[in-house]
Amino acid sequence: MRLHPAFLHAPLAHRALHDKGAGRPENSRRAIEAAISAGYGIEVDVQLSCDGVAMVFHDYALTRLTGADGLVAERSAAELGQMPLSGGAEGIPTLAEVLTLVDGRAALLVELKDQHGAMGAGDGALERAVARDVAGYAGPLAVMSFNPHMVLALRDLAPDVPRGIVTSAYDPSDVDWAQLPAATRDHLRQIAEYDEAECSFISHERDDLARGRVADLKSKGAAVLTWTVRSAEQERQARRVADNITFEGYLAPHPG
Repeated sequence: MRLHPAFLHAPLAHRALHDKGAGRPENSRRAIEAAISAGYGIEVDVQLSCDGVAMVFHDYALTRLTGADGLVAERSAAELGQMPLSGGAEGIPTLAEVLTLVDGRAALLVELKDQHGAMGAGDGALERAVARDVAGYAGPLAVMSFNPHMVLALRDLAPDVPRGIVTSAYDPSDVDWAQLPAATRDHLRQIAEYDEAECSFISHERDDLARGRVADLKSKGAAVLTWTVRSAEQERQARRVADNITFEGYLAPHPG
């Protein structure tokens, strides 16, 4: 499935148009409504509750974003829904709630977070939960993950939803990737599953857009999104390669 043109037009607000100081925490309903009102697309993250519900939340642990102890995966959807996000007055939304809220008013990019920390094949529970929720959604929608096994699963579970791989330089000095074996990092840099997963886009790390594999995929028709742009100068540089940006920390201009 090709990426809807809406994903290549309005910039995508990273974890929605969040501003904790203004009462709009990351991935919150208020941040989503703010993005829609400002005419932006929206990028959100999903984790899995202990009872198999896709929750719109970035971290594995609850502490940074709620102040609570433990993991998202240890709580039920009902518990998480009653858990206030720090800097706001609302609980953690489900993906189903977010889909109802957006209702086709903006492009919605959903990132499935790797559930096991190894970028390998898992039990597929989050992929199945997302596929159930997005079935029949009529607005501009796409799914993606750093974990190519999850994207491969989505090819089969939600074949009508455009999908992509989130990609990176996988620098071992970055704490996010230091735990991965060198062979895994080397493999992920190749974006080897792009064709097998029948992807239509990548979302690539902003500082690594000059990578040859990115140029190769773009020359073959892949849309190139990039993460995370935090200033007008970073945007200017990124748009030399990227078709669109995922941004935060400033108000990205709309294309003319």
